[in-house]
Amino acid sequence: MSPVRILVDADACPVKEEIYRVAFRREVAVRVVSNSHLRVPAHPLIERVVVSDKFDAADDWIAEAATPSDVVVTSDILLAERCLKAGAAVIGNSGKRFTANMIGAAIATRAIMADLRVGGDVVGGPAPFIKADRSRFLQALDAALVIVERR
Repeated sequence: MSPVRILVDADACPVKEEIYRVAFRREVAVRVVSNSHLRVPAHPLIERVVVSDKFDAADDWIAEAATPSDVVVTSDILLAERCLKAGAAVIGNSGKRFTANMIGAAIATRAIMADLRVGGDVVGGPAPFIKADRSRFLQALDAALVIVERR
């Protein structure tokens, strides 16, 4: 089995610093995937992957690279589904764990919300990211790494 690694959908990820801390503590490789050049720590465990600015290029790279040895961090439900199909563990930026049992409902909810936004029935975005979200994320990342390491 391949070594455990963390794949990060990084363009809008608010928990990159938390990922780096966990990676350093647990000695886990991280691939930070984005459409633009992002600053990452100069460390052998951290690799920056800059893909083209084509729509979904970062998602496509992550989905193609994902294996059962990976933990994927993304808030993109459709990317989460693709990575789950590849066998990866997937968690959202707020610490929510995506599973095969719940991904269908999450995709349906996403579609309903998109329709409501188009109709003007829903305005605004997600709730602000707070300290409790960071704490929940750290716990979820540790738990996901344990699951992957035990496979």
